Amino acid sequence: MTYIAAADRYESMQYRRVGRSGLKLPAISLGLWHNFGDDSPFEVQRDILRRAFDLGVTHVDLANNYGPPAGSAETNFGRHLRDDFRPYRDELVISTKAGYHMWDGPYGEWGSRKYLISSLDASLKRMGLEYVDIFYSHRFDPETPLEETMGALDFAVRSGRALYAGISSYSPEDTLEAARILKELGTPLLIHQPRYSMLDRWTEQGAPDLYEALDDVGAGSIVFSPLEQGLLTDRYLRGIPEGSRAAKEHFLKSSSITEDRLAVIRDLHGIAEQRGQSLAQMAISWTLRPRPNGAAPVTSALVGASSVRQLEDSLGALATLDFSDEELERIDGIVAGMSFRR
Repeated sequence: MTYIAAADRYESMQYRRVGRSGLKLPAISLGLWHNFGDDSPFEVQRDILRRAFDLGVTHVDLANNYGPPAGSAETNFGRHLRDDFRPYRDELVISTKAGYHMWDGPYGEWGSRKYLISSLDASLKRMGLEYVDIFYSHRFDPETPLEETMGALDFAVRSGRALYAGISSYSPEDTLEAARILKELGTPLLIHQPRYSMLDRWTEQGAPDLYEALDDVGAGSIVFSPLEQGLLTDRYLRGIPEGSRAAKEHFLKSSSITEDRLAVIRDLHGIAEQRGQSLAQMAISWTLRPRPNGAAPVTSALVGASSVRQLEDSLGALATLDFSDEELERIDGIVAGMSFRR
């Protein structure tokens, strides 16, 4: 059956400007990291993407190595794009990244111009696209001059392969330097994609912290793993259920779910209940909350989904984004000393 997008798809979603750019992103974006490889039913993928777009989720985030196997998420998304979303291409923001291992040999990962442009060309071919909206350097390369890595992003934009340049998991100091180089080249840094959650707050450490650095250069932020691979959900309140990621040792390791951490999760769940939210919704809301001292809030939170129901629950976070000072203090007190940085 031919897909026709819902006529009211823009009525319930919130959109936030990305730094000082002209681009806006939905407050919650869909990441295709885990559930769009060849091990996930194609029909389930289709249902999730259709429902997401019907609810105003206009941004889809990928990377060259998403799957499994690596590359399959882009290939599968390309099929969905061809079958369902080609008429809506101008309403979509599609991003991809390169930086982690993709092929053998010395040119198959990290941040060289050779790797980044080769990878982007392969990504475009897999998705059947002429360009992506955002192309990211997926991780900082300590052995390649930053001028080369940022030069590759600038070339991607100038050659028409991408509209905007982004970086992921760069330190505040490296972010400032990357932004300086890109500005000199004439391709401003649009966005940074860091890991961020109630349990992982590395972005708020340092002077300047990452958000201060982004405010300084006019870039936005889109955070990944706001749910800590499912730990910040109701799923682990009573231990490790059969079939879960932790039980399968899939990204979330069972050894990381200690009794101390479970006690933290249960206490956070209690606050979420008082707010009328699921724990997952509160965790997403927390990343999107208004920031103190008038600082720019996170632009968007990336969520994954293995079902339409899970997607809808995540989007329910947008109903309650404000926190009282007391709630924030209680959350801070509960997680004090508990780091999940890996």
